[in-house]
Amino acid sequence: MSLEDYILQHSDSEPAYLTKISRDTHVKLLNPRMVSGHLQGRVLSMLCKMIQPHKALEIGTFTGYSALCIAEALTDEDVLHTIEIDDELEDLILENFAGSEHGHRIKLHIGNALEIIPTLNEVFDLVFIDADKREYTAYFEAVFPKLRNGGFILADNTLWNGKVVTEAKPNDRQTMEILRFNDLIASDDRIEKVILPLRDGLTIIRKK
Repeated sequence: MSLEDYILQHSDSEPAYLTKISRDTHVKLLNPRMVSGHLQGRVLSMLCKMIQPHKALEIGTFTGYSALCIAEALTDEDVLHTIEIDDELEDLILENFAGSEHGHRIKLHIGNALEIIPTLNEVFDLVFIDADKREYTAYFEAVFPKLRNGGFILADNTLWNGKVVTEAKPNDRQTMEILRFNDLIASDDRIEKVILPLRDGLTIIRKK
């Protein structure tokens, strides 16, 4: 038994509708590892239940798994805005939302997040960033003014397959931007921050 299997056996089980989304994602799409998955999904759900956001934003919907994990923490008066750039995923995302009791709390936006974020007239309690790694700094700068004091940003993939420490001189834009983002977050005194070695790295950021 692997350590991850042991952890999963001693954590809450994955809801059936999320198991279906994960399975369908692996069958139908390229790069299925982009789906959050059981362990990260339960952590995301738990963090959101602790934070209790009323207005939340997700950048990078993919097939909707993580959005539904966030929506578990919302009441029917709350809303999660989620942004996905790939319009070919829209029908699948909406189908997945419809298959969950939490899906009606989510508003899907299709398009470029850096164009959509300025149009959202909201003050957010929580932002989850899990989209184009080359734009992480731009996403952070776009959402920070819209985040309330005491609000949280969760940024996924911030260890980037370990490349943040194994590549001394990276030449790909994704790794270079994750390194830039991590350095920016580490030096920003407006926030509290910690990187969790969960899956591919999850940075928790709190606006002071």
